[in-house]
Order: sequence, then structure tokens, then C-alpha cells
Amino acid sequence: MRELRTAAWLLMLAAALFLPTPAAAQQSPDSDNRFVKTEAMVRMRDGVRLHTAIYAPRGVKEPLPFLLLRTPYGIGDRAGRAFEHYLHDLAEDGYLFVFQDIRGRYKSEGTFVMERPPRDRANPKAIDEGTDTHDTIEWLLKNVPANNGKAGMLGISYPGWLTVMATLEPHPALKAVSPQASPADQFLGDDFHHNGAFRLSYGFEYVAMMETSKINFSFQFDRHDTYEWYLRLGALSNVDRLYFHGKMPTWNDFLAHPNYDNFWKKQAFAPYLTRVTVPTLNVAGWFDQEDFYGPLKIYELLEKHDAKSQNFLVVGPWNHGGWSSGDGDKLGRISFDGPTGKHFRARVQAPWFAHYLKDKGKLIQPEALTFQTGTNRWVSHDRWPPRDAVARKLYFHADGRLSFDPPPPGPGHKFDGYRSDPAHPVPYRPRPVTPTYPGPEWKVWMVEDQRFAHQRPDVLSWETETLKEDVAVAGNLTARLFASTTGSDCDWIVKLIDVYPERYAKDPTMGGYQLMVAGEVFRARYRKSFEKPEPVVPGQVTEYSIDLHGNHHCFRKGHKIMVQVQSTWFPLIDRNPQKYVPNIFEAKDADFQVARQRVWRSPRFASHVVLPVLPNAGGERGQ
Repeated sequence: MRELRTAAWLLMLAAALFLPTPAAAQQSPDSDNRFVKTEAMVRMRDGVRLHTAIYAPRGVKEPLPFLLLRTPYGIGDRAGRAFEHYLHDLAEDGYLFVFQDIRGRYKSEGTFVMERPPRDRANPKAIDEGTDTHDTIEWLLKNVPANNGKAGMLGISYPGWLTVMATLEPHPALKAVSPQASPADQFLGDDFHHNGAFRLSYGFEYVAMMETSKINFSFQFDRHDTYEWYLRLGALSNVDRLYFHGKMPTWNDFLAHPNYDNFWKKQAFAPYLTRVTVPTLNVAGWFDQEDFYGPLKIYELLEKHDAKSQNFLVVGPWNHGGWSSGDGDKLGRISFDGPTGKHFRARVQAPWFAHYLKDKGKLIQPEALTFQTGTNRWVSHDRWPPRDAVARKLYFHADGRLSFDPPPPGPGHKFDGYRSDPAHPVPYRPRPVTPTYPGPEWKVWMVEDQRFAHQRPDVLSWETETLKEDVAVAGNLTARLFASTTGSDCDWIVKLIDVYPERYAKDPTMGGYQLMVAGEVFRARYRKSFEKPEPVVPGQVTEYSIDLHGNHHCFRKGHKIMVQVQSTWFPLIDRNPQKYVPNIFEAKDADFQVARQRVWRSPRFASHVVLPVLPNAGGERGQ
């Protein structure tokens, strides 16, 4: 058993904290000479030991709080990279940094379970990621000298989810947490499914990465364009036959739980976030390609119980974890006119933790701080969504027009249609589609120019006249489609787009650019219930309410607003056979069929998008 239990180690760490650095400490493995690094195998309550690294700053003369980061991705040299960017300002303030491999991953013992659900508290021997965090903090308090008795926790994505788990039964010493880009529900809106539609490329590649071995693994595609590879793969039922062979537990779960049953509900946070146990700083990015639903949902769930005003929200113009490194002044070709990432790390994250863990400084953090894209400015709110936003309906019209006026009565066709062919799906980003990891395109696809899809025969588009004044939206967006299909199941994808002027003086290369502000998929079988899917009645006009989630964007004067609708988004979303089958994971290649889609725009069936429009096109106090 490799534990930190010797007097020599205690003396070394004490020296690192309070005395000039001794020669022995200088020889300790260390990716940053500002710290003394020590490794331990920390024993959990069930005997499993977790690989842990403690970084103690040299020459500090006061007790320090812990900052704990737990990860399934291997701690390795993660600390060195983090101290350069993500944790730089926190390191300047002074903390004991602790990194840990979660059970079953990398150098930790035990069995890895993808998003292990919260334990049964009636069973005193039950464990989960929360108990592992509790036991780790308890061990740190007893075994690491010169701590001030307080611990904080933060992390992005899976580590963000681990941070939320730590708050369900928090250790008394846990005084502040920042879950960042954490998933909240893997069926309704995060990594693996959106509204029941399976996120194929991400789900397949992530499962391969996490469950092939204890360390990260990159699936080896034999084609540069994974769009073509997934198309040749065919139905989802071919995955196990050709590649996974029943050996991937999470893929097996996908097959066994195609609907929103207790398996998914037990993993989701909604049943558990019934109180704010620890001050919480929720962080999200408007262009997060993996977990945008989660952090806003976690904030929303906690806000219902935030009697002490300890639940905060920050949303910036970032992709998944984009605030963790670099300046954050642009994403892809979209400029934000300033270092948004640096601003967050230095002026939000560091002061917030200093207040709660070091009793340092007056807390000036607003209830919600969001970045308004379009005008490129930070805006503070006393609540989110803002109370002054007014719901306005943007209606679909004939000839591809979009207007705040409802469709007029009169003769003529009252719908627009297209042919949806699963054999020729619409790509979700311009081809070639490189792998999710380490392909660089995955990070920026949500801000790519949508003109690659515009004017395709299987994509419908409507746009406003050129805007004569700014239109700012802040809050939750919703699409209301009245649509019909010749099939018995299908998908509907809705994209809300900011169309730049053809002559864009600020950057002429951006003339006519189509920036997707929001986009989401809805699987028709779940229109009534995510638990009990039903076939669609062919040819029947059906109403679909599609949550496009929260947003804060200003469509500037001289721009246009566009809405695109399509039925495939490949290989981000698996292809719907467009014929109802009980379990799409068991569908055969022969089940896939062409369907004729119609989106209606009559006075009776008035398809539209609901926008929360701010009356002054700006909102509350800017920064």
C-alpha cells in the first residue's frame, strides 16, 4: 500500500509550506518548480485506493485551503498545463492543489462505471463519487499539514459532474464548488442524447475512449472523413457485431435503455438537487458542443432552493471548456473583441474562491453574469432568465420569409416540404468530418458558417428582412413546429441563425456569414412522452415544441434572422429509420426509408420560434 504516512513526508511538506525549500524537496518529481509534488494512494471506505497528487506551493507561510480536481482522464501532467492557464490565477493566490484519478481509471484501483449514479443511502456500505470525494477530503485534512480546514472543488465536463456529485452529501470542510460544463441529464440534453435522439459520433467515440482500457483510447478510423465511415457502418445494430462485441458497458446500456427509463432518471440530477449545500458557481459556454444543457439545468434546479443566495451562474462565448485556456477573444472566425477567458479566470473564478475559502475580499459576483454575443459585452443580472424579456413569436411565411407578423389567411400552399433520405443525410459540419478527438473541427463546429447547408434541397430556410434596429434576446428559446411526415417516425432539427450583412465593414471576409446562435434536434416518437414513445401518424399535422435552451444574443441592425429546418444532422445524430421501430439500436439496414417532410405555416398551423426579446436590446448592467 503506497500511502503518505511517514514522518519524513510530513516534514518535507511542512518545509514546502513554511520554510526555505530543502534539497530533498527540490528532487521531488515536479512539473512546476513553484510546487512540491507528492503522490499518494488514498484509501476509500471500501478499501479501494485512489491515485492522488498533492501540489504544495513553496515558501508559503500560512495555512492554505485545498482545491480538489478529480478526473477520469488521467492526472499525469495535467497539473502543469492547468497551472499555466486554468489555475494560474488561483495558483497566484495560493492553494494546496489536489488531483485525483477516479476509481477504475489510470492508476486508481476499483471498477470504473460511467457516471456512477448516486448511492442508496439506506445501504451504509454503498459508495459513489460523492463518498469517494468525502473520504478524500477527510484523508487530506488528517494527513496533509498546514491546511486551513477548508476545501473547494472545481472541474470541467466529467470533472464538473464529479463536482456536483460531491455536493449531494458534502464533507463539512467543502466550502465552495464550481461545476463547469457538467452534464445533468444524458437522455434529455447532454453528451449522449438530445431529446431522445442519440448523439452517434460522440457516443461511439467517447465509449471507445473510456471503456477500451483504463486509459484514454482513440478509435482508429480507416477513412479520413468519418461522415463516410459512419454512413458505411449502417444501422446502429452493426456496431456490436463489427466492433464492440458486447464488451463496452455503456454501449450495452444504450441498447438496453433506448427510452427515458429509470436507468437514465437515476443518473440525472433532477431528483437530487433539492437544496444548495455548498456555495456554487455554475459555468457554461454558449457554444458548448458537448454539455450546454447541463450547467443551465443545474443552476435552474438549485435556484429553486437558494434561500441564502449561494447559487451563481456565468455563461460566456465559449465552446466546451473554452474558458480554461487562452485569451478567449475568438472562437473559430467569430471575434468577441476581448479576452473573455482571461477575464473569467482572473476576475470571476479566482476572487470567488478566495472569498469562500480564504475569507478574502468582498463578494461582488452578480447572481448571473452572461456574455451578450453580437454586442460582445458582459451583462450582470439579478436573476436568470431576465425578468424584462418579452416573448415574441417569429413566424414562418411563404417564399422563405420570416416575420413577427402571423401568417395571413388566403389561398395557396400553406407548407414547405423536402425529401429526407437517410442514405444522403445532411452533415452537421462541412465535410470532411474528422474524429471528435483529437480533430480540431469538433471544438468550433457550432460557430461554423451554415451556408454549407443553406439551399440544400433537404434543408428549409426562412429569413427576415434586414433588421432596422437591434433585436436582443435573453432567456429560453423555443421552436414550435407544425409538421407532417410520410413516415411513422423522424427527426426535426431547428437552427436559429444570425445572418451577417453581405458587406460587413468590420471584417469583409465575414460578409453574408450564417452564425448558428442555437440549434437542437427532436425525435418525433417522443412528442408525447420520453418514457413511452409512439409512432407518428403518417400525413397528420403534429405540433412539436422544441427547447432551444437559454441564450443571450443581439441580432444587430443590418443583419437578418434566419431559421433552418432539416431532418438529419449526421453523424452528430444517428439516422432515424423514418419508420417506427421499437428500439432504433436494434434497427436493421432494411428499416431505413425515404420520407416526405412538410413544415406548415398556415394561420391554423403557424410554425414559429419564440424569442425572449429585451425591450432595450441590451438588458441590465453591462461590464
